[in-house]
Amino acid sequence: MQYLLMIYQNEAEYANMRPAAGQQMTAEYQTFTQGIIQSGNFKAGDRLQPTTTATTVRVRDGKTLTTDGPFAETREQLGGYYLVEAKDLDAAIEIASRIPSARIGSIEVRPIWVYDKSRIGA
Repeated sequence: MQYLLMIYQNEAEYANMRPAAGQQMTAEYQTFTQGIIQSGNFKAGDRLQPTTTATTVRVRDGKTLTTDGPFAETREQLGGYYLVEAKDLDAAIEIASRIPSARIGSIEVRPIWVYDKSRIGA
């Protein structure tokens, strides 16, 4: 089963991290990512640009409305994600617990909805 592991942390705190700590975190991410690639769990993953680059889109009464930034103000922002293959939720949680940002933020683990492609014409 596939799970999306969404990485949340405080952008301001991350931006103010000492250079040595930032380099250490980057190295830890490289090691983690290489490990889940080698184990076969990795399907996709990327770091996101800061929320200052985000645009939120809504459609109301047939009109497209855009707002700069994320939808809601929160203490932690979505900073990246991994899409992984895991045998069950417990295995996905174990993978999520090894993401370096779990120590300073949070990781949301959510199963991917599996669609019957034959029913949607794919």
